[in-house]
Amino acid sequence: MVLVLQLQVLIVCYIIGISQGQLRVGFYTNTCPDAESIVGGFVRDAAQANPKIAPALLRLHFHDCFGCDGSILIENGANAERNAFGHQGVGGFEVIEKAKSQLEALCPGVVSCADIVALAARDAIALTKGPSYEVETGRRDGVVSDVSTADKMPDVSDSVEQLKTKFQEKGLSAKDLVLLNGTLSLSLSLYIYIYIYMSHTESCKFGVLLVGGHLKVYEQAINIGTTFEKEHNKTYNAAHTIGTTACFFMTQRLYNFIPGGGSDPAINPNFLQELKSKCPKNGDVNVRLAIDQGSEQTFDSQILQNIRSGFAVLQSDARLYADAATRNVVDSYFGFLNPLFGPSFEADFANSMVKMGRIEVKTGSQGTIRRVCRAFN
Repeated sequence: MVLVLQLQVLIVCYIIGISQGQLRVGFYTNTCPDAESIVGGFVRDAAQANPKIAPALLRLHFHDCFGCDGSILIENGANAERNAFGHQGVGGFEVIEKAKSQLEALCPGVVSCADIVALAARDAIALTKGPSYEVETGRRDGVVSDVSTADKMPDVSDSVEQLKTKFQEKGLSAKDLVLLNGTLSLSLSLYIYIYIYMSHTESCKFGVLLVGGHLKVYEQAINIGTTFEKEHNKTYNAAHTIGTTACFFMTQRLYNFIPGGGSDPAINPNFLQELKSKCPKNGDVNVRLAIDQGSEQTFDSQILQNIRSGFAVLQSDARLYADAATRNVVDSYFGFLNPLFGPSFEADFANSMVKMGRIEVKTGSQGTIRRVCRAFN
């Protein structure tokens, strides 16, 4: 009889262990029932004060979720993961910290920083009229933050084939690549960090652009007193379906495209003239233009239509239409039977976000629950 009882206890403990070790919707229903609404409130307030916060939180989730354990939030010196080259310009940390502080006051030691990042991204999408979806929770926070962990992040210099391989290694498909590239600042807008060195001449200022580990020197004649925009997080924390970029990052594509020089032939001729008028050669490199032409303030599939029509502003977006697999994904949202019977961009995007949120998570007894998100316990 004792043996049977012991066996029953072991079975119950095993079942509880499994349930605690899996992500699920409503993980905090009993332990911190207001967790999701608290996070949503902080995101909403932050977005009202600063419209750039919504795309910043999307990007933060992507960068954390090539291993979703909140490690990118840690500040532990120069070797911290958040200091990796590929993470430069990531923002939204203060929103996560504020939400965590409130949650610790109400439910100490319960809600992980990794889950706050995932919830904040979902709420940011909703604020830009994107799809609303259920977020699986139950992640625990990582106990290691090292700059080397970002080595396998998608890079600006990667071909579409290389990007597909990196995504596949994380359990993501070519379809996920298209959806997440178009909405989470992959490639060019994710991985550029600018170092500006001002010359002592009165005719020029020099910008040294570090792209994918390679230095490219950009020389632009501008009036003395003009300050180049060094706040790279304002330039490149935006998601592609929402947000803006600067003419500085369009110069090569418009005037010195490789190979051959001149303009990128993938740009629609009519759109090329528009881009050149907004970003003239030797013009003001700080002029801003929408990444998603015609829909820069709203989360939608317009970016994919722009890619199909040669109206993609960024080369990284245009590149998706040169690859057969990713081109088929883009085209699938504009078939004859869409939108009634074809795939739904919004539903597919939400599904890709959920899939991304499962990458290399820590659950159950793994990891920890931090008291503050920027530091280990």
